[in-house]
This record gives sequence, structure tokens and C-alpha cells, in this order.
Amino acid sequence: MKSRKDKLELHVGDRLEETGRRFIDAWHALEKGKRVRERHLSFESLEGLLSVLTPKRWELLKYVHRNPVRSIRALSAELKRDYRRVHDDVEALALAGLVERDGRAVRADYDAIESSFRFEGLAARGVSR
Repeated sequence: MKSRKDKLELHVGDRLEETGRRFIDAWHALEKGKRVRERHLSFESLEGLLSVLTPKRWELLKYVHRNPVRSIRALSAELKRDYRRVHDDVEALALAGLVERDGRAVRADYDAIESSFRFEGLAARGVSR
């Protein structure tokens, strides 16, 4: 049975101050001896998120969440997709922090993805609404 990390918090368009605040809050909690089980991923823009989380990668992510995956080859066979494309997708998702590689195995050890999208952070970087 695999352990779960509860949730993954995904942020799009956060300001640097918000990211820094989360880091400092976690740091202070650790200094007090508290256990911090937060997991955050931030993307500068919606376009950045969508370049990583394509429909095929979303399908792959859901499959990995529900099923133990012993290798990318086995995953490509289960998804009935080309090995090279599945390998590239796993690498992109791992680089973004959405899946983890453990040897040959692939995992998505969280039960939910909660997301927040900030227009203010996007506007501060000159992105129009």
C-alpha cells in the first residue's frame, strides 16, 4: 500500500511575496518542531501550466494516481501509447513535480490537486486580462 501526501496545491500567477510567505511559514513551523506536509507547485502563467499538463499528460497522471506503475514501458502498454511519448510525458511531469520516479516506478502520491489562479500576479507581470 502506498502512502499518500494528502493534496498538492497548484498555484498559477502567484506573486513572489505569496510564495515567499508560504516558505517562511513552513520554515517557522519546522523551527517549532512541527511537521510540515504541504506540497506546492507554482506556475508563472496558465500557458506555462498548460504546456506541462496537456490532455494526454492529464490522462497519464490520473492513471498513475489510481494504479501502481512499475515502469514506463508497462505504463505505455497500459495506456496503449508509444513508449517514447510516454517516457517524454513522464519526464515532463516529473520535472514539474507532478509525478515522482522511484527507480523505474512512477508515482503520484497525493489524493487531490487544489488549484488557485491569480489575476493580480499575472497583471503585475504585464499580462493583460
